Amino acid sequence: MTENTTGFDRRMLEALICPRSQTTLKYDAERQELISTTANLAYPIRNGIPVMLVDEARVLD
Repeated sequence: MTENTTGFDRRMLEALICPRSQTTLKYDAERQELISTTANLAYPIRNGIPVMLVDEARVLD
């Protein structure tokens, strides 16, 4: 099965890119975020839906 308990389908990673850097993302299952190492941002996943807005992203430490 490709979904976790929140319903995020990891196959979406193939279609999603960072809106700022236009690069691929990494999935952080523990924090429920999509990570853009190039842009140094973490996009939240809420109710199984990635929120791909730069204004909603967390700056990585």
